[in-house]
Amino acid sequence: MYKNLREYVARLESEGELIRVSTPVSTRFEIAEITDRVVKSEGGGKALLFENTDTEFPVLTNMMGSTRRIAMALGVESLDEIGGRISALLGDALSPKATLWDKMRMLPLLADVAKWFPKNESGRGECQQVVWSGDEVDLERLPLLHSWECDGGAFVTLPMVNTIDPETGIRNVGMYRMQRFDKRTTGMHWHIHKTGACHYDAYKRLGRKMPVVVALGGDPAYTYAATAPMPDNMDEYLLAGFLRQKPVRLVKAITCDIRIPSDCDFVIEGYVDPAEEKTIEGDFGDHTGFYSLKDYYPKFHVTCITHRRDAIYPATVVGVPPQEDAYISQATEKIFLAPIRLAVQPEVEDLFMPVEGTSHNIAIVSIAKRYEGQAHKVAQSLWGAGQMMFNKYLLIAPAGTNIRSYEELGQLVRRLNVERDVIRGEGVLDVLDHATATCGFGGKIAFDFTNIDTMAQVTPIAIPQVAEPCAGVRLFDSQFVEKCGLLLLFAERERPAQVDVEEYLRQNNIKGVKYVALFDGQAAGVMTPSDLLWLAAANTDPRRDVVQLPGGELLFDARSKHPSVEGNPRRFPNVVMSSVETIAKVDSRWSEYGLGDKIESPSRKYRKLWLSDKAEW
Repeated sequence: MYKNLREYVARLESEGELIRVSTPVSTRFEIAEITDRVVKSEGGGKALLFENTDTEFPVLTNMMGSTRRIAMALGVESLDEIGGRISALLGDALSPKATLWDKMRMLPLLADVAKWFPKNESGRGECQQVVWSGDEVDLERLPLLHSWECDGGAFVTLPMVNTIDPETGIRNVGMYRMQRFDKRTTGMHWHIHKTGACHYDAYKRLGRKMPVVVALGGDPAYTYAATAPMPDNMDEYLLAGFLRQKPVRLVKAITCDIRIPSDCDFVIEGYVDPAEEKTIEGDFGDHTGFYSLKDYYPKFHVTCITHRRDAIYPATVVGVPPQEDAYISQATEKIFLAPIRLAVQPEVEDLFMPVEGTSHNIAIVSIAKRYEGQAHKVAQSLWGAGQMMFNKYLLIAPAGTNIRSYEELGQLVRRLNVERDVIRGEGVLDVLDHATATCGFGGKIAFDFTNIDTMAQVTPIAIPQVAEPCAGVRLFDSQFVEKCGLLLLFAERERPAQVDVEEYLRQNNIKGVKYVALFDGQAAGVMTPSDLLWLAAANTDPRRDVVQLPGGELLFDARSKHPSVEGNPRRFPNVVMSSVETIAKVDSRWSEYGLGDKIESPSRKYRKLWLSDKAEW
């Protein structure tokens, strides 16, 4: 694996996966807009090294933003290699041992595992070659990105936040965004469900300040491990060691006893005081494609900053998918499929999290079905398993289904028995889910495709060539009707208080459709099928917005939810996008960047979804 981040950058460059941008660029809006254009180009584009920023440090973005680069970051040719290694490891470790010889054969395996455990080293590491302490501490010298026009400020977006459980001594490495407030303080955005928040609560019970050390850079395996949905009390640096096939070398921070990777690029040391009042943090253009809105979070006080002499600042840009995090999720699918089979659902054959689901909203599994009701068992178990508890829409297909083929899935969707094969529930949702009226809790729905006869005839559908606008619906789109039985409807732009989809179908003599998705009129003719799937998953709470009409059709109300309407969330965010001024600036400078033919700004079309001139409606 890689000795440091510069070695990984050199590998990317030698493999034609990196572009150096030498012209001066701003960390305020410009880098994010450039990165957004590149990552949304074919295959995720290239990694970008901005060598001339408005600080003394270069900035690396999109370093894992393609299928190839996420594999390179984890030291393999294909992510399947990692999944195979984990499956083999767990199979060898947990298979029955009938004889003493069988047990003896496990010794080399145990020796290999021991090699992956992190190793503590004495002295200072490369990450501590330069030390800023006392009056030298200045977060404004670091090239934190201010990505989007309604963001509350500049944020650390790829931090490895190291904390210690004060009661057990167990380390956690999580990734929680950090808004820079001034030279010496940031927010610490850990949600109530996250391990960092659990540690914070423990320190609060004990009446003690909480030491926190934030690392950035180093071997990209460290960054991936900080994002991974590891079980509580499992060391993320052990996962990094497994991925690297060698241990992570850890050195002690300068101002506390927490240890961090010796070879990372930056270290920000400090503390959170649980006795201190929480502070307003946000808004922030998030990975959901919407702003996560202002709320109260702990304040992180910086006591020391250290870095390598040749440090590169790693950053990621999140927003409307696809972004770099979509490719990181590909690794998570492969790495955690084997543990899911072992610990939760042995019948699960494959797992796929489409990019449109932004990690949590949509998951598709195939299972080896043996008995009736098995899909119900799978749904309930997965909704209670680790970060799968955040899932909102779950599709359960029979073994052998290519769950990455939308065409194959469409045939199953087209034949679903809505009365029999829809499984509803309620449970924990991501705190960032903006559609639910009860933060962190809402509806869930699963579709059981394991009972479907793919050879059976489908219900004929009758749709006129032209339909009259009525009942609050402006127009329809039938492009998915034959593929999966889905009719798209777009509400009037002025949006009356009530849209009567049933009346619209009746007035226009539309019969036989199985699903109806209702969108804001602004989305008509602008959004791609991928955009519409993302909007439908993000803007709905299944317990409120997925209803069966009297004619049997399943309606998905994917419109924006006006906060003034009873039952809606009290705040509703805007879609993330660049300002008109930023788009124009990058357009005018494109030839200077050395990025080839101009890539149009994705934000142009998303501006049509804008609900107000701020982060929320």
